[in-house]
Amino acid sequence: MSDAGTNRAARIGRTAEIAVPGALIGVLAGGFAGPLAAMAQQPPMWTVVTTLALMLPLGVLGGGHGVLLVTGLARPGMFAPVALYWLAGFPLARLVHEVATRWVLGGSPGLPEAPLGFLLYQALLGTGFAIGFLWLHERLAPHWFLRIAARNELARSLLQQYVQQAERVRKR
Repeated sequence: MSDAGTNRAARIGRTAEIAVPGALIGVLAGGFAGPLAAMAQQPPMWTVVTTLALMLPLGVLGGGHGVLLVTGLARPGMFAPVALYWLAGFPLARLVHEVATRWVLGGSPGLPEAPLGFLLYQALLGTGFAIGFLWLHERLAPHWFLRIAARNELARSLLQQYVQQAERVRKR
């Protein structure tokens, strides 16, 4: 592999490490579908399918938040970019969830009834999801970044941004 290819692969690996906290938060959030389905007395297979069908897209999108941080499209302490991200991302995750669940359990993929209304409602929920996601991320990610900072300069840079943000808040 060429030096450029090696450097690119190393940067992808470092970015993937930054994505870990968000991916874990997304997977955890999607995992709540299982207990809720069980409480609604859904069959075990339905419970497993609905859980996985929500965990996977929320995990991928949660990890995507790390990419936003690395690229500078989102910064520690800023809500608006995260809200916009989840305003689009949460409905997408729920749409994947709906289609996959119908496909696995019903035999063919299908859209929810009134798809536009479904997506708009999920967008409203996405803003609330963004609040919880960001709250958890702001509390968990710095600990992870501190752990990997010795080998990952992206984590070191993000830690510095967290410190600067904390200093700005303290001064206010």
